[in-house]
Amino acid sequence: MTTKLCRKLHTMCNISSARFATHGHAARKAICLSPACERSLASLPFAHGRIGSNVLLRSRRVATTRAAETAVESDASQEGQATTALTLQDLPTSGESDEMLRLRHSCAHIMAMAVQKLFKGAQCTIGPWIDHGFYYDFAMEEPLTKKSLPRIRKEMQKIIKKKLPFVREELSAEEARERIEAIGETYKLEILDSIVERDPNAPITIYHIGEPGEKGSWWDLCAGPHVENTGDIDPNAISLDDVAGAYWRGDENKAQLQRIYGCAFSNATELDAFHKIREEAAKRDHRTLGRELDLFSISDEVGGGLVFWHPKGAMIRHTLENFWKEIHLKQGYQLLYTPHIAKVDLWKTSGHFDFYGESMFDQMDVENEEYQLKPMNCPFHVAIYKDGYYSYRDLPLRWAELGTVYRYERSGTMHGLFRVRGFTQDDAHIFCLPDQIAPEIVGVLNLIEELLTTFGFADYEVNLSTRPEKSVGSDEIWGKAESALVEALNQKGWGYSVDDGGGAFYGPKIDIKIRDALGRQWQCSTVQLDFNLPERFDMHYITPENNKERPIMIHRAILGSLERFMGILIENYAGAFPIWFAPVQVTLLAVTDAVMPYVEEVAKQMREDGIRVETVGGMSMGKAIRNAEKAKIPVMCIIGEREAEAKTLSVRTYADGELGVLSADVVRSKVAAAANQRLAKAEF
Repeated sequence: MTTKLCRKLHTMCNISSARFATHGHAARKAICLSPACERSLASLPFAHGRIGSNVLLRSRRVATTRAAETAVESDASQEGQATTALTLQDLPTSGESDEMLRLRHSCAHIMAMAVQKLFKGAQCTIGPWIDHGFYYDFAMEEPLTKKSLPRIRKEMQKIIKKKLPFVREELSAEEARERIEAIGETYKLEILDSIVERDPNAPITIYHIGEPGEKGSWWDLCAGPHVENTGDIDPNAISLDDVAGAYWRGDENKAQLQRIYGCAFSNATELDAFHKIREEAAKRDHRTLGRELDLFSISDEVGGGLVFWHPKGAMIRHTLENFWKEIHLKQGYQLLYTPHIAKVDLWKTSGHFDFYGESMFDQMDVENEEYQLKPMNCPFHVAIYKDGYYSYRDLPLRWAELGTVYRYERSGTMHGLFRVRGFTQDDAHIFCLPDQIAPEIVGVLNLIEELLTTFGFADYEVNLSTRPEKSVGSDEIWGKAESALVEALNQKGWGYSVDDGGGAFYGPKIDIKIRDALGRQWQCSTVQLDFNLPERFDMHYITPENNKERPIMIHRAILGSLERFMGILIENYAGAFPIWFAPVQVTLLAVTDAVMPYVEEVAKQMREDGIRVETVGGMSMGKAIRNAEKAKIPVMCIIGEREAEAKTLSVRTYADGELGVLSADVVRSKVAAAANQRLAKAEF
C-alpha cells in the first residue's frame, strides 16, 4: 500500500481527535484505588491501549508464534458445531468504529440513568467510552460492590428495551447552569464552568434519553455522539464488570468517587468472545505468573514500585540484556554507563525540572548542594558528548545504555511490572548530521524488527507524528526531519498512519505498537528527533568550513523499559518461554539416588555447553514431573537405572510431551543448537 493511499485512508478514518483527547485525558488521570480495579485493568485488553487513538494501518502480518495463533471459540451452535473463532482483532475498538463508539458512549449514559434511578442522591460526574467499553464515575454515599452490578445491568436492559430516543439539545451556558443547579449536580456544574472558561463561545449541548420533558426521561451534559435510540443496543451484549475508586479530575486531593466499568458489543457472541479473551488474560497475568514461577516480587514493606528479580527472573533479564547488547554492538553502537543521580542544575538546563517535575522524586541535599535521582538518561548522554570535541567526520555517534531511572508514581497508579517507580530503559541516542537522518532511522527500524521478531512480535502498527503548532526549530530542519522519517519508512516498505500535529514540540517521531498472543496492542518502540536539547546544552560539531553547527539528536527505545517488556513477555508466552529464553532449559529428574552420579555428570556437560540445567532428586517421579510442568520447563529428562547404564535420557518436553529415549549427546546438541539459534523449542 502506498504512503499516499495510507494517508488518504487515515484521513477518511480519523475521528474527532479533540473529542478523543478530552476523554483520554480524563481516563488517564483517574486513579484506581481498589485491588479489584487493578485486577480488572490487568486483564482487560482495552486498558492497555491509548483511548481514542488514531486508526492505524497495519503494516504487515507475518507468521506468528504458536501462542499468537490462540483464538477464542464462540459458543457452539445448536447442531453442536463451533462457530468461527473470534480474536481481539475481530472486536473493533471505539477508535476503530464510529458505530461502536456511539454504542458504548450511549451505554455509559444508560448506566448513569439506571444508577440514579436505583440509588437516590447519586451524582453523575464523567462517563466516557473506552476501547471495548465504557465507565462512569459517581458521587454517592452508598458503597457500590460487584453485587450491585447485576441489579444495575437489569435496569439498563429495561431502559434499552423501551427504545427511548436520544435527543440532542443545544442551549446557552446560562440556561444549562439553571438546569444543572435545579437538579443539584455540582460536578456537572464544574464541568460546565471549565467548558466556558476554555471557550466562552463553545456550544453547550445536553443529551436526553426519552423525549425532553416526558415523565421518566433523563439528561446529561454531553457533546455526544450517541445512537438514535436505546433499541439500537443489544441488551444481551452489555456487561458490567467491576467497581473501582477514582478521584475527581484525577486529583487525590479532591473527592473520592465510585467508578463502574462495563463492556458493550454489537451482539452477545462478540461479548462472550471478549469475556473469554479476558479470562485468558487473567490466567496470563504477569503478577500471578511471576509469583508462581518465582521470577520477581514487589514488596510494599521495602517500597512500592521497586522490583526484586529472583534468580530465575534475573536469569531471563540477563539473557535479554545480553541479546540486546549483542545486536547493538553488531549495529555499530557503543555502550555507556551513567550515574543514578546528578546535580539538580542538570535537570533545570534540560527542562525536565520545569516540565516534568511532578514525576520526579524530591531532591536530596549533598554537602549543601541539591542532587536529583535521574528520571531520564538523555542529559547524561549529552554530558558525555559535551565532554568531547567532534567534527562532521566523527558523526554519527550511536550511544546505547540500559539505564535505570526513577519516577514518582502515585501508589494507586502502580501496576506490577507495567508501572513502577524504578525501571531500566533500553535507551540510545544518535548524534548525526541532517543528511544522515534517513539512513540512521532505517538502521533503527532494522534493529527494532530484528529484536521484536525474535520474540515472535511481527504484527506492527506504525504511527508518524508531525510538527505541532507550537514547536522549536526552523521550518527547514522540521521539513528535512519529517521527510527523512517518511523516506526511512518507505525504504522499509512499512505502511503507517500520520498523526498531523501530534509530534513533540521538539521534533517529529515514529511510534510502533505490537500485538501479543491475545491480540492486545502495546506501545513499544519510539524513535524521536530532538531539536531542543542540542540548543539547551549548546551542543555543536565542526563543519567542513570550520564552523560550529548543532548536531541532530535522535532518541530511541526499542523495548521501552526492561520491566514492562518482561511483563509483556510473561503474558504473551503465558510463562512458557521459548527454550533459548527460559530461565531453566532442562531439568534432569533422578528416579533414585543411585543414578545421581550420572545425573550430575550429564548436568556438568550441559553447563559446559551453555545449557541452563537443574537436577532434581529425592522425591517421587510423579511429583517431580508435576513440578517441572508447573514451572513450564521446556525439556524434562527422566533418568533411571537403565538410562544411567546406557548413557541415555528419557525425554519429555513441555511443548510435545513424551519423545522417548535419546542419547545424552543428542539431547545436549539439540538443546544447545536451539538456544544458540534462538528457537522456540528444540527439535528432537
